[in-house]
Amino acid sequence: MYNSRRWLIVAAAVVLVGTVEALSDTAFDAFLPFPFHTLLVLAVVAAVVGTGAWFAFRQIDRLTRDLRERNDILESRNAVLRALYDISLAVAGQADPDQTIAAIVDHARSLLRADAALLALDGPAGELCLRAARATPGVLLGDEPMAGGVMAPAEDDLACYLRPGYEIRLSAPVSHGDKRVGMLGVAVPKGLHRSFGAADMETLTALATQAGLALEAARLQSQLKVLAIQGERERIAREMHDGLAQVLAYVNTKSQAVEEMLAAGQVVEARRQLAELASAARSVYVDVRESILSLSTPVPADRGVAAALEEYAALFAESSKLAVQFHASPEAAQAQLSAAAQAEVFSIAREALTNVRKHARARRVGLDLALEGDELVLRVDDDGTGFEAELLAIGPERWPHFGLAGMRERAESVGGSIVWHSRPGAGTQVELHIPAGSGSLSQIPDGSASSGEIDHPIGQHQAVRSPAATVSEAD
Repeated sequence: MYNSRRWLIVAAAVVLVGTVEALSDTAFDAFLPFPFHTLLVLAVVAAVVGTGAWFAFRQIDRLTRDLRERNDILESRNAVLRALYDISLAVAGQADPDQTIAAIVDHARSLLRADAALLALDGPAGELCLRAARATPGVLLGDEPMAGGVMAPAEDDLACYLRPGYEIRLSAPVSHGDKRVGMLGVAVPKGLHRSFGAADMETLTALATQAGLALEAARLQSQLKVLAIQGERERIAREMHDGLAQVLAYVNTKSQAVEEMLAAGQVVEARRQLAELASAARSVYVDVRESILSLSTPVPADRGVAAALEEYAALFAESSKLAVQFHASPEAAQAQLSAAAQAEVFSIAREALTNVRKHARARRVGLDLALEGDELVLRVDDDGTGFEAELLAIGPERWPHFGLAGMRERAESVGGSIVWHSRPGAGTQVELHIPAGSGSLSQIPDGSASSGEIDHPIGQHQAVRSPAATVSEAD
């Protein structure tokens, strides 16, 4: 309908110009001599063209304004999406929560074009404690932009942190789940004719949601740190109880027996008891050395688990006086597990080597790391006494001092599995499988690891390193 009207207007203009032109050659000649009838035609044409141009330019200006407004809306929404994307990456990447909260507040102020943005958390009595704020000078009571700090708690109103003349015009609850944990608001001068629309409210609500997620992520991260510290303390306590405490009790009993034998003149027997004491002291010394080593040998983030195991095997060989052979295929040497998987593989290998030293009575132990299909496989072999591996079907807790249950739990925590192959008198093989096809494996940057195969005999006392290989000889 609208298109037909436009063409009717054009047709009417053409008819009008044609009619005037026809009359100028006939009727107008009687009372409008040349050139007045020509001027009349030009005037009519100019009026028609001018009117048409006015309507056309008016429509063009209206369309231009609409396009600009829509472009501004799209740019504003794009800025909001970019801000939310950056904040989401920071939350997912477990960045510093104070920096993430400060970024959220800064985005709220800039995106909503406000004089101040404030985020306050709920206190135990329902009061609001300011966590972060961004403002132009002279807006906040403290008169200073702040981030991560906390001013005095106040009532359930963000306006109490503003100087007179400013008000909170828009606010949104900061929540996690159904629980409110704070408020996020923006402030403008009182009396300013500035209205916030539904899109502005959606932006502030989205930022408040991200703030809630950031706070919850920070809380969970803090809990994980506490649990990790507690778990490490429990592990150290178990090792001290199973190793150091029992040996010290043994030393105390033996020393009392030696004292009684010396008093009775049984020198030969006393010397035998002292030899056993010396052997126990050496054993506890090795235990302490391994405990210190396990606490001070992290997995290098830029080199991968293969390099970490190679280094640890060399140190273990030196402290335990066992012949250790380490081998890694080129694919395994150039691969890097996720941080969690690296830590678990390293801990399982460390526990397996500790079991070899304490229980296997072995002379040789080998570590083999390979990439087989979609799995990274670690095998730890020894030539020790072995045990009835078939009984593991009943449960590895039958050997609580071996830590087999803990090793299995570590493997399963990263989606892997672990099995033991052994029989009495035939040694033991621990075989660990970690899935590598789900993105847990990635290539190490060039130059961070050797591209060739690692096959290093690590001797009984010390390792002599060279660019091509790591070799040590037994004394």
